[in-house]
Amino acid sequence: MRVYYYHSFNPQWAHAQWQAGKLPAHLLYGACHLKDEGIDVIFHNIGHVKHRWSLSLDTAWKLICHYRQYDAVYATTFRGLELIVFLRALGLFRKPIICWHHQPIVKAKSRLRESIAKLFYRGFDELIFFSQAIIDQSLKSVKAPIGHMHIVHWGPDLDFYNKILQETKTSKHEGFISTGKERRDMPTLVEAFRQTNAPLDIYICRQSNSINYEQLLGSLAKGSNTHIHYIQGNKIKEMAECVSKSQCAVICCQETNYTVGLTTVVEALALGIPIICSRNPQMPIDIEREGCGLTVPYRDVNAWTRAIQYIKGHPDEARQMGLRGKAIAEKKYNDAICAHEIAIIIRKYERK
Repeated sequence: MRVYYYHSFNPQWAHAQWQAGKLPAHLLYGACHLKDEGIDVIFHNIGHVKHRWSLSLDTAWKLICHYRQYDAVYATTFRGLELIVFLRALGLFRKPIICWHHQPIVKAKSRLRESIAKLFYRGFDELIFFSQAIIDQSLKSVKAPIGHMHIVHWGPDLDFYNKILQETKTSKHEGFISTGKERRDMPTLVEAFRQTNAPLDIYICRQSNSINYEQLLGSLAKGSNTHIHYIQGNKIKEMAECVSKSQCAVICCQETNYTVGLTTVVEALALGIPIICSRNPQMPIDIEREGCGLTVPYRDVNAWTRAIQYIKGHPDEARQMGLRGKAIAEKKYNDAICAHEIAIIIRKYERK
């Protein structure tokens, strides 16, 4: 069996970066290991398109050009796949579509948009979610494809991170570290660390989507214990090396209806580093129940201060949190398990 793999960033480039050891495989959602499951993969090549409508046209054209070469479409997002999904809903595209859905399915604000959305969701054969919480919210919508919704245990590329652990095994674990760029709540994080005087290194891009982090961080009152590092380009391996040398990974996020911060969480698990994270009910991993870190309410500086002081004052327990996190990644959440669960869903459409 063969699938056509679609991602919103260039999968061919990402696959080559993974083969070169510069990118972890889990950013391709199990696609790197589908061959181990007996499924061949055609990696989509995104052209230089700026607008969503032109991306959708470009994607549809390439899927149609390769139509006879694959049995199903496996996608990590429907952004740029909209035209093909509508064609599938109308019966004009005959290959099954298996797609990740990152947010809950919700009712549209207008009747017209809701009618269009109902047609659109008929174009998916299977939808994959990160957590039961997102599925439960989605089931409140009449558009939810009951019986075709799955939880997959998305987790880190352990081979990638184990190599980093080998390279940094002689390093001391010192200080707190914040990486990641999506919807980070910097005012809360910076103020909490200003009050605790614990060492913090923030690695972030100057701007992400609508947030100008350079301007925002420049306006905040920071203690001498907080150090800002602006990064650009593919620095995933370098950032993972920094996390592996830290005492604790801190993930302070704005409130959302999806799993913001999850990529940073699974990286910390793979590296055996304890976590302090905003309490996001959409997360598939209950960080406190699993004993791999602490969670705090959104925008709660005092709660962040207490969590930071606890980790700082209990180094032995913090190390045990990291070890428990590593065990979770090895047993339940990792890219090999993700690929296996994806393969089971895809094989429903294998030709007999």
